[in-house]
Amino acid sequence: MTDMANQAAPATHASGANFQSDAARRHLARRYARERRFRLLGMSAVLVAVLFLAMLLSTVVFQGIPAFTSYSLSLTVNVPKSEVDPEGTGDPAVLRRGDYELYLKQAMAEALPFKIGRKDRRLRNGLISSGAGLSVRDALIADPSLMDRPNAYSVPLSDFADLYFKGLVTDREMVAVQGTLSPTVDGKDAELLSTSSSDFAAILDEVKDHLAGRANGLRQKARLSQLSEKALEADLADYRRRLADADAETRETLEGRIERADKDLAAVKARIANHLAEADKLDQKAADVSESLELDTTLPSYLIRINDGVVRLNQVSAAGVKGEVLIPLSSDEDAAAVNWTMERLVKPESNRKLSDKEIVWLDHLKSQNLVSYGFNTTFFSAGASREPELAGIWGAIVGSFLTMVVTLLLAFPLGVAAAIYLEEFAPKNRWTQLIEVNINNLAAVPSIVFGLLGLAVFLNVFHLPRSAPIVGGMVLALMTLPTIIIAARAALKAVPPSIREAALGIGASRIQTVFHHVLPLAMPGILTGTIIGMAQALGETAPLLMIGMVAFIVDIPAGPLDPATVLPVQIFMWADFPEIAFQQKTAAAIMILLGFLILMNALAVVLRKRFERRW
Repeated sequence: MTDMANQAAPATHASGANFQSDAARRHLARRYARERRFRLLGMSAVLVAVLFLAMLLSTVVFQGIPAFTSYSLSLTVNVPKSEVDPEGTGDPAVLRRGDYELYLKQAMAEALPFKIGRKDRRLRNGLISSGAGLSVRDALIADPSLMDRPNAYSVPLSDFADLYFKGLVTDREMVAVQGTLSPTVDGKDAELLSTSSSDFAAILDEVKDHLAGRANGLRQKARLSQLSEKALEADLADYRRRLADADAETRETLEGRIERADKDLAAVKARIANHLAEADKLDQKAADVSESLELDTTLPSYLIRINDGVVRLNQVSAAGVKGEVLIPLSSDEDAAAVNWTMERLVKPESNRKLSDKEIVWLDHLKSQNLVSYGFNTTFFSAGASREPELAGIWGAIVGSFLTMVVTLLLAFPLGVAAAIYLEEFAPKNRWTQLIEVNINNLAAVPSIVFGLLGLAVFLNVFHLPRSAPIVGGMVLALMTLPTIIIAARAALKAVPPSIREAALGIGASRIQTVFHHVLPLAMPGILTGTIIGMAQALGETAPLLMIGMVAFIVDIPAGPLDPATVLPVQIFMWADFPEIAFQQKTAAAIMILLGFLILMNALAVVLRKRFERRW
């Protein structure tokens, strides 16, 4: 009875609180609800962070992958020995002076044997990179016997031609055709009539919709101008009302305002009338079924391939289409539906850097099996360049390596020596405490401050060379030094005091104790902290900008005193270039930099796991 009575009685704390009361239950329920909300908030924060990280990495990867491959053009070039190397010495210095672009232009004319004007010849020659001659030159320097005979050379295409083959210039659609097409060619112009009136009906409707859209846009502009017209009329009425009661000085001012407002009002009315008249004209043009409508460059382009030729449409009507011959037709015979095709280039010519002619020529080169696709070795073997297809990161990688070597050689011994002294030998007084506090504060100083320090001391005082890895390494060593000191002190402190006591007990000196026993045991932790500090230095950009490592360096540095740049600065420079191909190279360089950082951090983890000791 006594136990049952105790179980039935409410649980009471020593302080007198009743945990079975309604107030206690409500309090517990609120506490559990707060815990659930906290867990949900924590999980939401982690999910949001993972989502943003995934978006960032996916954007970088998808944008950077095309930069690892490239398209090249195989051209048959005949370089006469009498013009490039008249004495036949094969001297590389003589061969480097040759004008190889001339022979490449001749090769392009043979690859695209169409009769074109001077302006189009410039377009045709622009399909290959401006540095294509370097490929021929290097091949002849390696093997001078290639001169005086036709030989196939693989040369890089221009950046936009490369982007076109990667599908990054415009989408293209095949338009279904049904009827037999009858071509009539007169010089550069061609008239195409199809037995199926529906073959070109969609194009006619598209042009009419485009004209209707332009007319609506003009009427919208007219409506906006009408608001300005009303405002000007209100201002004029106000000026004239105030002019009636104005004195001589104010009258002169108001008369000037009225004159300007009259001119503005007349201009606005003329603009409104022009917009409305142009809109009516466009509507009338679209409604007139007998008139041919023009396919201008603001509309998608249409290409018709018939009888081994290509015609770009520039006029369409209910009866047929007219166009410009881009590749001559082999004959003017009628072509059945299976013998002619029609393509639609979705992006209008006015919105892309590659014209319809260049696209047709590139398609022709590819149909002749002259275009090849492969790994972009130039990206990993070349230095900086203003031409995207010739730009590479090898110069930045070498510059980063030299900079990191200088940083490691300076920061590691100094940092470890400072940590050993502060942890093992320095007296515990206010001065050492002040030094420790300042080291901890230096680890949190913005990196740009170290760049300013390097600019003021290394360049302005000691006059060391600008843009050189040695100066960059010295600046990054200053920045990394606090991190190494803090990590090394923590590793030394983690060694148990019994190790020191045992060494001292068998007669070792303090220096022997530290260097023979404590330091080897602390070295895994020191190396881990050093690698993490070096990884941070590898990704730094701001301090290197201050010492001139943002300079445009084409040559690969051969030593720490040569001008160079580093990977983060190269990424910073490429990100500022407007060319689309440089955007891809920026993303690709970011992927490589992230790869190096991940490798360095993975190495730190492996070292820690491999040599870690638990006491």
